[in-house]
Amino acid sequence: MDDLDRKLLAALRHNARASLSDLGQELGVTRATVRSRIERLEQRGEILGYSVVLKGDGASEPVRGLMMIGIEGRGTERIMRQIKGLSAVRHVYSTNGRWDVIAEIGTESLELFDSILAQIRKFDGVSTSETSLLLSTKK
Repeated sequence: MDDLDRKLLAALRHNARASLSDLGQELGVTRATVRSRIERLEQRGEILGYSVVLKGDGASEPVRGLMMIGIEGRGTERIMRQIKGLSAVRHVYSTNGRWDVIAEIGTESLELFDSILAQIRKFDGVSTSETSLLLSTKK
């Protein structure tokens, strides 16, 4: 992946519905170049799909947060499977640094959010955690 591919992906993240002509003009290349680059990125699996974010999507899960989780021993894969099995968990990330796993959680209420946190903390091997609520989306 070269610099043009990275710029194209950034433009698509900003507006995946932009026309090939508009993308080409923004990137300083032809429409045909944009089309071939997108096709190649899709074929290589760099672009997996496109989605729509609706205004109401945030309203259905008004309480969202990130739970950073420390795991003792070698139970990371098992704990990640357990976390991924919870319906309120949107994404699970492996990471480096202080935390072993980060879970993105979305619920309808603070009470439900709290119960999900308590459930994860009870998993055998979870040694510590820290949670940050997401207050607003800027991008």
